[in-house]
Amino acid sequence: MIGCGSVAEVKSGPAYQKTDGFELFAVMGRTLSKAEDYAKRHGVPHFYDDADALINHPEIDAVYIATPPDTHEYYALKVAEAGKVCCIEKPMAPSYEACERINAAFSDKDVPLFVAYYRRSLPRFLKVKEWIDQEKIGGIRHIHWQFSKPANELDLSKAYNWRTDATIAPGGYFDDLASHGLDLFIFLLGDINRAEGTAENKLGLYSAKDFVTGKWSHESGITGYGTWNFGADKREDIVKVYGNKGNITFSVFGEYPIVLERDDERESLTIAHPKHIQLHHVQNIKSHLVGDVLHPSTGKTAANASWVMEQILQNNIKVINN
Repeated sequence: MIGCGSVAEVKSGPAYQKTDGFELFAVMGRTLSKAEDYAKRHGVPHFYDDADALINHPEIDAVYIATPPDTHEYYALKVAEAGKVCCIEKPMAPSYEACERINAAFSDKDVPLFVAYYRRSLPRFLKVKEWIDQEKIGGIRHIHWQFSKPANELDLSKAYNWRTDATIAPGGYFDDLASHGLDLFIFLLGDINRAEGTAENKLGLYSAKDFVTGKWSHESGITGYGTWNFGADKREDIVKVYGNKGNITFSVFGEYPIVLERDDERESLTIAHPKHIQLHHVQNIKSHLVGDVLHPSTGKTAANASWVMEQILQNNIKVINN
């Protein structure tokens, strides 16, 4: 595992350790003491501050890249050159072109590449997909996502945060959070072939954007619209899928019930996430590698989400920087 930050503490690192047939053999961090601390707390036998040493270790078969997105391509190309299986944290890369270069490198080596869009493997969203595929609400017409959250203490302090540094994540929290939802919508409704949007910096707390709107079209003709406000007065996370016979409502991040409504019927289900939220995703990597199933989140599927985000951020009608 390259990177031992917050995402690796509970969400992902332990998921690899709890998957039968997998061993978390080594961890690398830019600061050796941090890598050593993670390794000792989580029972990882080896730790490094040198990515090449980890990637090229003869006993390591696969590498999970859990670093900020601006370094994903750099490390991924090294893993591809070593001919080893790889999983990259989301978003796959800051640009669609970078995603394509990564995919080409793994394709040339004929080595599997996965991306940690783990919502594609979570039971609550598999139920939503089941409802859609079974045409519980008829033909899908439109999907709408309203997401907002207040600025946190770190934002207000204007202290450094790579997630809101435009040189690493141009869209700020949009890159970090909206990527999950947009990739999920692609999983549920098919590839997106058209997207545009607006991106603004309304608060001036950091260099990245803090208010984004976007609209898109899936190849099937289904339309979508989203608003992401990272300086709101309260948190809100509501997705609504509109069919010609009903609708489905759910949250991308919250564990609120998923709700199916049609005619006079209403079905509400609460499906909890596992403690280590990437567990099903990692187990699906194992199943893919032994030939049982195809993993739902690969480099090719993830590239479409990066393309959509790029289009939304680049096709600005108006950009305001305070």
